[in-house]
Amino acid sequence: MAANGEFSFRSSGVKGRNGLPKIHTDKKAADESDICHDDSATPVKAQTLDELHSLQKKKSAPTTPIQAALGEFAEEDRHKQQMQSISASLASLTRETGPKVVKGDPARAAETPRVAPVSHHHFEPTLDISDSGLKFTHILYNLSPAELYEQAIKYEKGSFITSSGALATLSGAKTGRSPRDKRVVKDETTDDLWWGKGSPNIEMDEHTFLVNRERAVDYLCSLEKVYVNDQFLNWDPEHRIKVRIVSARAYHSLFMHNMCIRPTPEELASFGTPDFTIYNAGQFPCNRYTHYMTSSTSIDVNLSRREMVILGTQYAGEMKKGLFSLMHYLMPKRGVLSLHSGCNMGKDGDVALFFGLSGTGKTTLSTDHNRYLIGDDEHCWSDNGVSNIEGGCYAKCIDLSREKEPDIWNAIKFGAVVENVVFDEHTREVDYSDKSVTENTRAAYPIEFIPNAKIPCVGPHPKNVILLACDAFGVLPPVSKLNLAQTMYHFISGYTALVAGTEDGIKEPTATFSACFGAAFIMLHPTKYAAVLADKMQKHGATGWLVNTGWSGGSYGSGSRIKLAYTRKIIDAIHSGELLKANYVKTDVFGLEIPTEIEGVPSEILDPANTWSNKKAHEETLLKLAGLFKKNFEGFLNYKIGTDSNLTDEILAAGPNF
Repeated sequence: MAANGEFSFRSSGVKGRNGLPKIHTDKKAADESDICHDDSATPVKAQTLDELHSLQKKKSAPTTPIQAALGEFAEEDRHKQQMQSISASLASLTRETGPKVVKGDPARAAETPRVAPVSHHHFEPTLDISDSGLKFTHILYNLSPAELYEQAIKYEKGSFITSSGALATLSGAKTGRSPRDKRVVKDETTDDLWWGKGSPNIEMDEHTFLVNRERAVDYLCSLEKVYVNDQFLNWDPEHRIKVRIVSARAYHSLFMHNMCIRPTPEELASFGTPDFTIYNAGQFPCNRYTHYMTSSTSIDVNLSRREMVILGTQYAGEMKKGLFSLMHYLMPKRGVLSLHSGCNMGKDGDVALFFGLSGTGKTTLSTDHNRYLIGDDEHCWSDNGVSNIEGGCYAKCIDLSREKEPDIWNAIKFGAVVENVVFDEHTREVDYSDKSVTENTRAAYPIEFIPNAKIPCVGPHPKNVILLACDAFGVLPPVSKLNLAQTMYHFISGYTALVAGTEDGIKEPTATFSACFGAAFIMLHPTKYAAVLADKMQKHGATGWLVNTGWSGGSYGSGSRIKLAYTRKIIDAIHSGELLKANYVKTDVFGLEIPTEIEGVPSEILDPANTWSNKKAHEETLLKLAGLFKKNFEGFLNYKIGTDSNLTDEILAAGPNF
C-alpha cells in the first residue's frame, strides 16, 4: 500500500487476460480518518427484493375511531363494523350473509386473511353453498388517486398517464349515456314520479330489478377484488346523502372519488350504513331475455331499496347522472330544489344560477375569474341557500384549448381522469381535437383543481337566475328581463337549438326542448320543480333573465353568432345590478322586456328586429319559433302549479302570443 493509504498497482509479470499484467491490491484496510467523502452506510437487512420493496412504504396511520355515545370503539371493532357493512352491501338475495370480505389488494396479501364476522341482514333461506362461498372478496376501500393510478395501469388495458399527469382511460363500447336503457322500479312508493309521454322514467317491476341486482352482485363477488367508495352528495351538511359505490374498475373508483364529496378520515370512520348504493358491474351484460330488457345494457334504479345496478356499459357518467336523478327525487320531498345548473358567487356574496343545455355556454359563463365557482353542473337550493351536490367537475374536452378555457386545461393534471381521448404514442400529449374514439371526450377532476373554487361549495340565496339559450333561429334578444311567470315558462320549456350540420340530415336550425334544462334526469313532473323555483325566487327576491348566446342578424347560415365578449358584458351587467336600472322596451310575439342600452354592447343588436335586413324573413322565423314553443308546451297544460294553482294561468299567458 502506498504511504498515503491508497492502494498501489504493481505488475507481477504474470500476464492476465488480453495480455495485460494482473492487478494486485494490498489487503490492509485504510484508516477510516483518511477516507474522503465517505458515503458508506449500514447494509439493508432485507434478504430479497420483495423484502426491500416492503421497506419502501410507510404504513398509513389508522383512521380516527368511531365516536359513540358509549365511548370510543377500538380500531379493531371499527374495522369489523366497516367490513360488516360492506359485506351486507354485497349480499346476494339467496344467501343469509354477504361474502367473506377483507381489505387490501390480493396481490399484496402475504397470508390468508382473517374473516370478518357479518351481520344477518337478510332472512331468505340459505341455498347450497357454491364455490364463491369458499373464497375471499378483497375490498380496495377508498383508495387514494395514486393507488388507483397503479391499479389502472397494472390491470386495465387502455389506461395510460398523459403528459399533464392525468389518467387516460377507455369506457369501452359505450362512450356516452344510454337513456333508453335506464329504468326505474314502479311500486307503491313511486306513484308521484313522472311517468308516460315525455318522461325519462321507463318503468320496470321489482322482480326484474332483483334479477339484475343478483346478476351484478354475483359478478362482483366472483372477482378477486372490487373497489368500494364511501362518499357524500351535497355540501349542505343538513341535506347530505351517504353513497356507496361498488365497482370492478379502478377507473370508475377514481372517477367517483373526483365527482363525489370526499370524506375526511373522521367522517369515514363514522360513515356507517350508506343511504344509497351503486353496483357497477358494467363489464358484464344483462341477460337480454330478462323481462323489460331491450339490449345487453341496463341501468336500473330502485328508490325503495335505495339501490342502482349498472350492467352492460362502462361509461362512468351513468353513475354521476344516476345519483343526480336520486337527488331530483329525494330533495323535493324535503322542500329542497334540485337544479341542473352552474353557480357562482361574487366577492360581495351575490349568487347567480346558470341554466342551459349543451352548447349554450353554461360552463364557460359560470367560470369567471372575478367570481367564486360554487359548482358547474348540479346544485340544491334549500332554506340555507345554495349548495353544490358534487365534489368535482365533468367537463367536455372536445377542442379544448389552453387559450379558450385555461382553468379546465390546467385542472387536467395528476388526479384527473380523461375519458376516450387520443394522445401521442411517445410524448403522451393529448390531441383534444381528435374524435377518433368519440366526440364526447370528457375530463373528471376535483373542484379544488379550479383556482377560484369556493370550498366548501355553498353560498347564500341566489340574486339572479339566468336561463341560457343558443338560439340558432336568431330571433331571441341577447338578453331579456323576465317576470316570474315568464321565468317559469322558459324554465319549463328548456329551449335551445341545434344548428345545421351538427347532425346528418339537418339543413336548418332545429329547436330542442328539455324541461327544467335537464329532462333526462328529473324524476317528478317539471311543473313541480317550477313551483318550488317560483316560491324560492319570490321569497328571496331573485330576478330571472333569458340570455341568448346564439345568432343575431339572421338564422344560422345567414346571421352571425353573438360575440362571447358581448355576452360576458351582459352577464357582468346582470351581476353588478346595472341591468336592473336600465330602460326597457317590449318585443312582439314573445313579449320580452329588452334593455335599450348596455355598456360595452352595441345597442343595435339588443333588438333582433333591427339586425335582420329581411324584415319579412325575421317575422316568419319569429312566428315559426313561437309555434314550436306553443306545441312543446301543450304537454304541460293539464298540470297545476302552486298550492292554489294561481300561477298556472299566468305562466300560460307568459308564452308567445300571436
